[in-house]
This record gives sequence, C-alpha cells and structure tokens, in this order.
Amino acid sequence: MNGSSSPPQFDYIVIGGGTAGLVVASRLSEDAATSVLLIEAGSDRTGDARIDTPGLITSLYGDKDLDWNFLSEPQVHVNGRQIPQPRGRVLGGSSALNFSLVMYPSNYDFEAWVALGNEGWGAQDMGQYLRKFQTFASPDEPTAELLGLDGYIKKTQQGSHGPVPVGFPPIYGPFNQAWDETFAALGWQDKMDPIAGNKLGAFTSPLSVSTKESTRGYAASYYTPEVAQRPNLTLWTEAQVEKILCARDNHDQHITATGVRVRRHNGALDATARHEVILSAGSLHSPQILELSGIGSSDRLQRHGISTLIDLPGVGENLQDHCITAISYKVAESEVSWDIMRDPQVVQSLLQDHQEGNGGPMSGMPFSVAYIPLVDLDGPVQIEIIQKLVDQHLNLDQGKSLQDCPQVTNKEQMSLLRQFLLDGQKATAEYIFFPLQLHTDTGHMAHVFEKSSDGNYITILAMLSHPFSLGSVHIKSPNIQEKPTFDPNYLSHPLDLEILARHTQFIDRLAHTEPLQSFLQPRSRIPEAENADLSNLEVVKEVVKERLFSCFHPAGTCAMMPVEIGGVVDANLKVHGTRNLRVVDASVFPLLPQGNIQATVYAVAERAADLIKQSMDKS
Repeated sequence: MNGSSSPPQFDYIVIGGGTAGLVVASRLSEDAATSVLLIEAGSDRTGDARIDTPGLITSLYGDKDLDWNFLSEPQVHVNGRQIPQPRGRVLGGSSALNFSLVMYPSNYDFEAWVALGNEGWGAQDMGQYLRKFQTFASPDEPTAELLGLDGYIKKTQQGSHGPVPVGFPPIYGPFNQAWDETFAALGWQDKMDPIAGNKLGAFTSPLSVSTKESTRGYAASYYTPEVAQRPNLTLWTEAQVEKILCARDNHDQHITATGVRVRRHNGALDATARHEVILSAGSLHSPQILELSGIGSSDRLQRHGISTLIDLPGVGENLQDHCITAISYKVAESEVSWDIMRDPQVVQSLLQDHQEGNGGPMSGMPFSVAYIPLVDLDGPVQIEIIQKLVDQHLNLDQGKSLQDCPQVTNKEQMSLLRQFLLDGQKATAEYIFFPLQLHTDTGHMAHVFEKSSDGNYITILAMLSHPFSLGSVHIKSPNIQEKPTFDPNYLSHPLDLEILARHTQFIDRLAHTEPLQSFLQPRSRIPEAENADLSNLEVVKEVVKERLFSCFHPAGTCAMMPVEIGGVVDANLKVHGTRNLRVVDASVFPLLPQGNIQATVYAVAERAADLIKQSMDKS
C-alpha cells in the first residue's frame, strides 16, 4: 500500500509486457534520461525451457501460469460452440505461446489502413518497421535447396539489426517440398519475396527462432540482460492494472492520463506518469482497462456503475479474428508425420538431442503456407460468381452504422473488403501445412492436439484472411479480476461462411493433386470421407460450422479510425479525447491484415515508439 508516501513517478508507463509493450518500453528506455515503468500481469519466465523450446509449444496452452485461457461466448452461427482463445500471461505475452510463424501483410492491407483515415501507415511507411524488429539468418544450403528459398527469399530485403531472431531451422522435409510443387501444379507459385507485400501462391515462411541456438525468439528478446539492467527501466511483474488514472482539463474538456492504479502483492498502489501512459494489454484486455477507467460507451459504463470520462462507443467493438477450418489426412504407409512425437520416448530422445545442442525437430514446426484468392474445388472462382455473391450479400446502400448493426463492418470497411474480394488477385485465405492431426471440433485447447485417430496424419488449414464479421469484447463487471466477455461473432456475415467453405473444398483438391497426393491417403481423413462429401458446397458449410476454430489473432477492439465510424484512437495512436493516452497493440488494427499477425504487431509497436519519441522531441 502507498500509505502516506508519494506514488513513484515515471516519464512513461507502459501497461502490458507483451509483444507490443516490451518493444515500446525497450525503445523508449534507450534514452537514459527517460524513465519508463513496464507493468506485466504475468511473471518473468525468461529462460524457461518450455517457452524457449519451440517443439514444446502445445504444452503451454491452458497453463494458468502462462495463459489467460479465454473461451468465447457461445457462437450463434457456429452451432452454439465455444471457441478457445489462448492469450499469453507472461513477460513476452502471446509471442511466448505462438507457433513462431513470421508472415507479412500485403501492401493493400496497409493502404486500407490509410483509406480509413490513417496517414503515415501505408506500405512504404511500414516496410522499414517490418524489418526493424528482426535479424534474419540465412538457411543452410540443404534447407534452402529443399524449399527453393533462393527463388524468392532476398537476404538484402530482410531485417539485420533487430532483437528477434528470424530464420529457417533445418527441420523441413519432403512434405514441404511437395506442398510447393503441388501449388505450382495448380498455378499458384511466384518468385516474390513475402516481405515485399505482394506475394501469391505457396512458400515457406521463416520462423521467429534462433537457428544458431534452436530456441524461440519472442518479445522477451527485447528484454536482454543489458536492457534489464538499465536504471531508467522499471519492470513490475505479477501486477495487474485496475484502472488508468485521469484528470479532465476544465478549459477544453480533454482528458489527461496521470498514472495508473495497480494490484500487486495483494495490495493496491499508484504510479504517476509525467508524459504518457501507453496501453499495450492486447486486444482483449486493452478495451477492458479503458472501460474500467471510464472510457467507452456511456450506456455500458453506467450499467456497471462506472462514471463516464469519455463516451466512446467504439471501445471493445470491431473485434476481428482469423478463423480457420482444418482437414486432417492420413499419410501414406511409407511416410511418417509429427504424430510420432506423441510417443513420450520419442519426445524424450528429441529433447535430449535439443538440450545437447543438436537442434532437431524441437527447434520448430515445419510449416509451409500459401496466400490464395477465392478458389473452390474447381480452382479459381469465376468473377461472375464472385460478383453475384457480392450483389447478394454486400449491398452498400443498405449499410448501417456501427451502433445499429455491430455484427457487420461499417460502410468504409465494407467497401474496402468488397474491393479485395472483387479484385481476384488478392488473397482471401492463407493455407497452412500442419505436420500432425488436429481436432478443431472441440471447445478445449487440451483436446485440439490429441491423437484420437490411429496412424500418422498431417493437417491442411484454410484461414480466412479478411473477415466481414465483427465481434466485441466488453467488461462483465467493475472487477479487473473478472475476464471480459469475448464474443468474436464468427460467421455472422454470410460471406465468411461462403468464402471459407469454398477454400475448404480447395483443401481437398490439394490432397488429390500430385505430388502431395502420393504422400497421403486422401480418403482416410478427418472428418471421415463417408460422413462429409467435400464436393457438395452445402455439406462443406456444415463441416465449417462443426470444425471452425481460431488462429488466435484477435484484433481491432481499439481501432485506429475516426470516432464517426467506430474509432478509438487516432493516427498517432492517441485515444480520442485524450492528450497523452495511447494504445499500442493489435487492438488498434482498423482492419485485420492477411497472415499471422506477430510481424505486424512488432512493426506497429516499433513505429509507435518512434511516434512517441518524436512527440517527446517536440515538447
């Protein structure tokens, strides 16, 4: 407790030591004259072998010491199912729990952000930040040759001085090569470097893994022993921010964030900020903290007995998430998959090799991916069919406001997504080769990775790139200890089901195309072929509802947009109506970009740090 002593003062207070917050705190504290307080609800587990060993990823989910372990509200359009959503509760945040894929958004994703009122966030502006967070290590020659990396990875285009290691550990095999060749046979292969932002077709993405040490690279890479020893950087772990303390300017009614109230060691204490408070608690907790601080929809705040500082209806709305469907195929008798690693003796042997510095499968999962426009069982969907779907489901003249119809995107967002779909050369899905069987028809993370079918399987995922459906995250009570409601509202827009079902059909076409077909037993799959005819679109839609899952990329709940269309922060990431309160994490994405989002979060955080420094220089 504070007692009679004055609260500690800092120039900047960063709430959340996750993927974004650690970047901001590390960069701001580079100036020895600037004091920074970083507050993280979880513990500091740097050096924890379970986190550092990429191959142990599945053991982290559901661990209450590491994972907030969210569960969605029952999803009306997904047969009432509840979908798990792991979130990192540890220094490093969700980057400590992810699968390490380094995927890049498209140029048109960033240009869409600009079109939604955010000058300075275009593709040219953001390219440097997609490189700033990373140091790329060239693959060894056998890996480069197997994956054909010399054909599209340009070393000069990758990052070379960032904290996070990025590369291709020597873990790949014939399935990855067959993946590329199969997409090429179907006409989906180009020679563009994914980091350039205009990639279509199949490729293997790098991983945020140290190829030298065979360990995970994540946001804690920004918190090196040298950074931790900076006298101007203070870290409070196992400390939960209850609210942001604010004062109102009587002259122009703007709000100034003066500090935070924190629950730590079973007591409450305050800390004050001379310059700014930066909220980086993630897409599910950042809107919760804003609402508990009196910033949000006044009607909602009043229902919970919270005084309204700023009536900002967009807080907690605009939730977007990459949802997936997955089909698992039994591999040919002559092949094996990562299902063999379910054997404890195999795992123990591989762990011993890894600990002895020999790398091996524990160094990362051998994913391969692809960005593909709208396709189905017959290949590319004809533009006439796409136009018909757009006319049926996207009548802009009938668009409603965010407040009237929160389950769909606003007119400005809708117009951009409509353009993406009609273009025919913009990815509507990401495909992912996953080296073992998955069970996504479950509401428990512990069951997703179980081996319930005998034999060795691989899984092909289709991930919806730009969902039309919107969900929400809101407080249940004034108590920070109670998780907010997480309602992604999956498939509430009928186009999401239509697009994802067609991509699921294309999964089966991949499995029946050489050379991938020769590695699989396409009739032996999950769901069973006799129970699900994937050539029938209406049947596939039911499969999607039964097997839909999250790729764990929630975003958009404090969107960088004008207030009039549901925005929460401006193009400088300042909360509308405040002088010095910023949000820096995936919640500011006005539209969810294509691909796994960790690289985009790093880039946003790096640019945010520069914006804050520039603001400090002008003051």
